Amino acid sequence: MPTSRRAFLVSALAASAFPARGADDLAPFDKLFDGFLETHRVPGAAVAVTRGGKLVYARGFGRANVEKKLPVRADTRFRIASVSKPLTGVAVMMLAEQKKFALDDTVLKHIALKPFAHKDAKPDPRWAEVTIRQCLQHTGGWDRDRTGGFDPIGIPGRITDQMKLAGPPTPDDVVRYMMGARLDFDPGTKAVYSNLGYLVLGRVIEAVTGAKYEPWVKKNVLAPLGITGMALGRALPQNRTASEASYYDARPDSRGRCLYPPKVGELVPWPDGGMNVEGFEAHGGWVASAVDLVRFASAFDYGTKSPLLSAGSITEMWTRPTGAAGTEADGKPRAAYLGCGWMVRPVGNTGRANTWHTGLIAGTSALLVRRSDGLNWAVLFNTDANPDDKRPADLIDPLMHEAANTVKAWPAGDPFPKVK
Repeated sequence: MPTSRRAFLVSALAASAFPARGADDLAPFDKLFDGFLETHRVPGAAVAVTRGGKLVYARGFGRANVEKKLPVRADTRFRIASVSKPLTGVAVMMLAEQKKFALDDTVLKHIALKPFAHKDAKPDPRWAEVTIRQCLQHTGGWDRDRTGGFDPIGIPGRITDQMKLAGPPTPDDVVRYMMGARLDFDPGTKAVYSNLGYLVLGRVIEAVTGAKYEPWVKKNVLAPLGITGMALGRALPQNRTASEASYYDARPDSRGRCLYPPKVGELVPWPDGGMNVEGFEAHGGWVASAVDLVRFASAFDYGTKSPLLSAGSITEMWTRPTGAAGTEADGKPRAAYLGCGWMVRPVGNTGRANTWHTGLIAGTSALLVRRSDGLNWAVLFNTDANPDDKRPADLIDPLMHEAANTVKAWPAGDPFPKVK
């Protein structure tokens, strides 16, 4: 990694935060991040923790912009990649609760996009079997990991060329492209992580509400929680707000052809126009602060009334899928499984579960955790890997649990003060 980047990491300090730095009770978190950034050569990180629905810790570490030496603040916004999926999952559960559709409705009952006509394939009749629930639980029929498989979000150039588009593919374009292709397995027969399924859900949301995905989620999911700073991300640095971090690909010399004017075709860093960020939308397009993410997670704390969903809908959101998606080959329940927008790990026979999601794209690694004991945290990084090619979110996950478990006395907290 560049010498200049390494130099600043050695002396990285936490930015202004909540509570005041040095609070003895929460020192395990300060110690963890002071060491983590230096050890793993991470430019910057933001972390927020809630307990019992109140914010008890929010802090920025390192640099939001290395070149300008701008610190990460507690309210710095980051791309959250697939941590976007819980938001889309909650939006879908809300609409199901409002009787806009049933989770077992087929998606084609609600969306009327015309499949793209591929030269070498015909639309797969099994598309008529794909349900909303299957898209939520990653059982819709798409397998990016099979031999010869692919994730359509990663081939914007191919989609643009084949569909003869004027610019990078929109979410509608990606879904239409895949509607004209074959599924990889019979819907509902197994679970394979799928970004496409969440783009399909975005189309269902738009179809039944008559509104665009982003403003509908802002108004109906985020605004009731007091969240005003979240938005879908923009690819080019000049189109982002001043409160958003800069992003650093772990492969600093890697470049892609820019998809967005005025730099179309120029070689640029992947996070700065080489990826179709503005097409990620419902599967991975949101930008958020760590504080806003834990504000969202706290809306589903056990023992409190959610401002968004009924207790029954929350339970269904985390219910174990039937069949292979929820059980091992020998029939035993999976210890953890893909729920409706969340990864889910039941806690014994308590009826409770720990739920979480991670996110990863070039320049971003993100983690959101909801613990069954009333603790929630979000950790956001502005790079995707350390020098050993390990994801910061994966590395920090067990360490956050350890730090939280060593806190001897939690502060009373605050129901989300203004932090910066």
